[in-house]
Amino acid sequence: MNAGVAQVRGEDTLGPRNYQLLAKFIYDYSGIKMPPNKVTMLEGRLRRRLRATGLATFNDYCDFLFKHGGLQNESIYLIDAVTTNKTDFFREPNHFNYLEQVVLPELKDRGIRRLRAWSAACSTGAEPYTMAMVMAEAAQANSGSDFNILATDLSTDVLKTAKAGIYPVEQLDPVPPHMMAKYVMQPKDKKRTNVRITPALRSKIGFGRLNFMDKTYPVGDPFHMIFCRNVLIYFDKKTQEHVLSQLCANLVQDGYLFIGHSESVTGLDLPVRQVANTIFKRI
Repeated sequence: MNAGVAQVRGEDTLGPRNYQLLAKFIYDYSGIKMPPNKVTMLEGRLRRRLRATGLATFNDYCDFLFKHGGLQNESIYLIDAVTTNKTDFFREPNHFNYLEQVVLPELKDRGIRRLRAWSAACSTGAEPYTMAMVMAEAAQANSGSDFNILATDLSTDVLKTAKAGIYPVEQLDPVPPHMMAKYVMQPKDKKRTNVRITPALRSKIGFGRLNFMDKTYPVGDPFHMIFCRNVLIYFDKKTQEHVLSQLCANLVQDGYLFIGHSESVTGLDLPVRQVANTIFKRI
């Protein structure tokens, strides 16, 4: 028996069989690897699904999923429970500096007046709202230019938060003061600790659910830039190549792809060339 998934006497845990069933389903459905050293995390996150379904044990839950047809309705909630959704405004700021100083001026010089951008793993929305702030500043400086952003994620839970655009005020600490003044609404009641992204900025972003494991991505016309950061680390090489190939297929020629600073495309057959650290151009 694998020590990472051993049954602890007197405590409800995932046994090896149930762990393997869940890990295979999660990988097949989402591409996310769930190695044995993640079993404790998996148990912790699934306990809320036990409470929500009224099932007493992990064994009952897995029987419900895999023996009694529960996957049909439960799969979205299961995936929501196990996905990791770490995000911050202006996370990895070098990317946003490059967007402001290189990408947007270049696209302007190419005569592109309406930009299409995609935040391809948007989590609770900090990334697409950061993109929107930077792009709105450029649009205001260039009369006649405009933009829109598609923001997608696998998790329906985080998409609800992203659409609402409401955050604890301290989460927006990285936002420059002049952008806070323009794009973030302060509460009238000073006792409230949440703030909200302005309606004008929220209107520039469309949110939707997308599974990277789909064969093709129904996202409309190609994009001038795609941010897909800090999600590839959860995939094996085969899945990384599938995801990145599909992203590149949805980039215009000379469009930009941004990945996370801890991620790499080394060894993957992709139609891109590197132009900066973890920033690539479609060829």
